[in-house]
Amino acid sequence: MGSAADWNSIREKVIARVDSSAEDLNKISQEIWSNPELNFEEHHAHKILTDYLVKEGFKVEKKFIVDTGFRATYGSDGGVNVCVICEYDALPDIGHACGHNLIAECGIGAGIAIKAGLEILGEQAGKVTLMGTPAEEGGGGKNVMIDAKAFEGVDVAMMAHGCPFYAPRPKFLAIQQIKITFTGKSAHAAAFPWEGRNALDAAVMCYQAISVLRQQMKPDWRVHGIFTNGGVKPNIIPEEAELFYYMRAPTKVELDVLIQKVLGCIDGAAKATSCEANYKLGLNDLDVVTNKGLISIYEKHAQNMGVTFETNPSIRDAAVGSTDMGNVSYVVPSIHPMFDINTVAPNHSREFTADAGAPTAQEPTLTQAKALALTGLELLMPGNKQLLEDIRKEFDETFGKSK
Repeated sequence: MGSAADWNSIREKVIARVDSSAEDLNKISQEIWSNPELNFEEHHAHKILTDYLVKEGFKVEKKFIVDTGFRATYGSDGGVNVCVICEYDALPDIGHACGHNLIAECGIGAGIAIKAGLEILGEQAGKVTLMGTPAEEGGGGKNVMIDAKAFEGVDVAMMAHGCPFYAPRPKFLAIQQIKITFTGKSAHAAAFPWEGRNALDAAVMCYQAISVLRQQMKPDWRVHGIFTNGGVKPNIIPEEAELFYYMRAPTKVELDVLIQKVLGCIDGAAKATSCEANYKLGLNDLDVVTNKGLISIYEKHAQNMGVTFETNPSIRDAAVGSTDMGNVSYVVPSIHPMFDINTVAPNHSREFTADAGAPTAQEPTLTQAKALALTGLELLMPGNKQLLEDIRKEFDETFGKSK
């Protein structure tokens, strides 16, 4: 790292930059919170965020890859490229029940703070990239952006997500969605039932087989689903029935095993009822692989600002769902810490929606912006080349990549 005096000066500048922008950042958050938009429809949020970044002196690429995506950069190529990720989509009916308005606020705050540090260090130190990634809630927006090479040239990626506790290394499960269609043959259910092949029976048997399978599932595997089509009328033997399932496991390797077991249930139900089975794999979010070197830097800065991380293993180590940030963590060293927004409500509840828009969520969100900014700037400091090399080495060893 550069001299202690240099670092202290930058640290003070970062904290002051976030504090002086607190009112603007809150307005952005409130505007997004008050106007919830579903995945790939976040046009208002896109405009609010990109207009602000243009005003703040970033080079902004609007409608980046997808209509509601964006990329905003400040700095120069050749140095470290620190990427901070913003999410801003909402949930159907219950709005910002996952607090993506706060994720966007935190990301923007961290981005302008890193820019403030780069203005001291000089642009030759590297670059900050703010990536606006739509459609996290079931749309896999980051996966679309990964496929379009959005993260090429990025050295590290980070974001922070609100919840009811502080967990810097949360456990996110890999997920695979699957839509299952059984096709049989219709017939009059009273007059000629023997002429039919009941697709609903196939779907019911599949559902029951998967339920029985849970006895042999590992404790942290999850399979949950619904019937989306069960026929049209009681006196018509259903010629088509459909199921929609989510399958989850702690790692991609375990998820692949679980998928094969579920496919066996599908095949068995089809054979037992003389129906045909077809399935279509949908969203596939991977588990979040937290880079230990990068998260250790974040933990230091967060704790220095008074953050106390959860120590109860039953809370700290519990699975908190799935996210397309997991896919990012497979292509670039990443972190996805969770932070307490001063709530006891679980994510995806109406109570959490209310708390995500409350004034009490502001202080912890701004603290996270500062912690992420300081994490990024420590990598950008002259003399810290070894930090990034260690982070990259860990990433390469985790995924078996050679230099």
